[in-house]
Amino acid sequence: QVQLVESGGGLVQAGGSLRLSCAASGSIFSIARRGWYRQAPGKQRELVAAITSGGTTTYADSVKGRFTISRDNAKNTVYLQMNSLKPEDTAVYYCNGKVVTTFYEYDYWGQGTQVTVSS
Repeated sequence: QVQLVESGGGLVQAGGSLRLSCAASGSIFSIARRGWYRQAPGKQRELVAAITSGGTTTYADSVKGRFTISRDNAKNTVYLQMNSLKPEDTAVYYCNGKVVTTFYEYDYWGQGTQVTVSS
């Protein structure tokens, strides 16, 4: 089992910045990739950014150049630095941990943290 706890959401004006944190505990050795997803009202959950255990990063086109994902292995924590925020970034942001084995994939999720960007 893996537990993911997010922090750092809030209300910010357009053009501002926020940093989200996701601390992991439990069987974290099983996680191949950690990432951030978001879900806005009436929309599907979408991948924002991800980082593999080897350090390879992936970003949604809509956040490239503005968001940065990073990890602190000593703290078992992944961060999402969000700069130049736009109203369309408003959503609930979820931390994700993906387990990948030969036979299956499994996703762990945090409880979500609200990010609201005002215009």
